[in-house]
Amino acid sequence: MCSTKHKNKEETTFADWRHETINGGSLKHVSLETGSNGWASPPGDLFSLRSRNYLTKKNKSPSGPYLLQPAGVDWLRSTSKLDHVLSRADNRVINALRKYDAKKTFILAVNLQVPGRDHHSAVFYFATDEPVQPGSLLYRFINGDDAFRNQRFKIVNRIVKGPWIVKATVGNYSACLLGKALNCYYYNGPNYMEIDVDIGSSKIATAILKLALGCVTAVTIDMGFVVEAQEEEDLPERLFGAVRVCQMEMSSATFVDSVSTNVMACKGVVAGGHGNRVQASELHDDDDDDDDDDDDM
Repeated sequence: MCSTKHKNKEETTFADWRHETINGGSLKHVSLETGSNGWASPPGDLFSLRSRNYLTKKNKSPSGPYLLQPAGVDWLRSTSKLDHVLSRADNRVINALRKYDAKKTFILAVNLQVPGRDHHSAVFYFATDEPVQPGSLLYRFINGDDAFRNQRFKIVNRIVKGPWIVKATVGNYSACLLGKALNCYYYNGPNYMEIDVDIGSSKIATAILKLALGCVTAVTIDMGFVVEAQEEEDLPERLFGAVRVCQMEMSSATFVDSVSTNVMACKGVVAGGHGNRVQASELHDDDDDDDDDDDDM
């Protein structure tokens, strides 16, 4: 009986914490089908990933449910690039974890750093209150070194709505190993991992981004994040999370000071923080011998 009560309390804490973080960002949580200037969670089945027999037959299949649950989005603006946002004293997601004393919760955040006169960051948070299965591909990614991570960290994009020039440039469906194509930096804290993706580290990615931002209010895009399976025992692939960004307005970003006291780092509890500082000369396709739905970004 005590065990059941304890479990129910943990589930309530996780639900309360996620409710606050999902609904508390400057980019609002909106309807999947009709929402605008916000974000939603697209079904995993919309993404085609490597199936169980991919290595022999190159077949793909729908991803299915995410490995982690969506826990909010931040759209931030600053005078300089925002690194390691989960270590900031003003990070609302970490503060919500403390508020609800959600000690068992683990966060995996992806911080897409957008260059420009004002620097922007789109930060996607995914969470679980269950231990990540030891030995699993996601577990090895979280606890591995940067060389392993750079070979595996992949984004899968779907243009849901947008002008023809965006679809023609990006492709209706594309996949890219971000760890190879862009400078990625990995930060591990006591209950989180953050991946910072420096879009400005690639001239090609920056050019595509400028095109997309020019008509961003007319674009709806699904972005799925996955650890690429390269061995048979890791198949089929599963998204660890995905977000639909719906016709976003640049002006909706929350301004944050680029200088913030790194409270957790000052206390010495942040581990890791290594980055891939080798700039790629071009963006890479998901697979050299893959089918046509994996276009260059």
